[in-house]
Amino acid sequence: MILRDTVDGLGRKGDICDVADGYARNFLVPKGLAIKATKGSEGQAEAMRRTEALRSAADRDDAERVAAVLGPAVVTITAKAGEGGRLFGSVTTSDIIEAIEKQVGAVIDRRSLALESPIKELGRHEVAGSLHPDVEFSITVEVTAAD
Repeated sequence: MILRDTVDGLGRKGDICDVADGYARNFLVPKGLAIKATKGSEGQAEAMRRTEALRSAADRDDAERVAAVLGPAVVTITAKAGEGGRLFGSVTTSDIIEAIEKQVGAVIDRRSLALESPIKELGRHEVAGSLHPDVEFSITVEVTAAD
């Protein structure tokens, strides 16, 4: 089978894979994820791999530009806090994404940030992110108390 799209655990677009007949017949082909590999379709698979490589390179360049802007940025979020700097609520990835859009002007997906648990204290916090499999960044989030 030649993959027409990337399939987790199987391969990337344009890869030629050997799969069970039932998996191909019942899942891959009906969903349009793969086509039957023939001698004539090997050239088509190579063209798919080239196209995917070019698209991935363009996506990586875009991701590197955005990461270069986000890396040195410090995003400030104001939240209500009680005694000892403990927040009444929490700061989530959605709050951070919204602050990035307003303060930095970059638009990224919330799934790009790797926040292990919501931020529940005042202060500076480092939040890791990934815009592309090869492009990772870290952004500083400063949580300040609302008056």
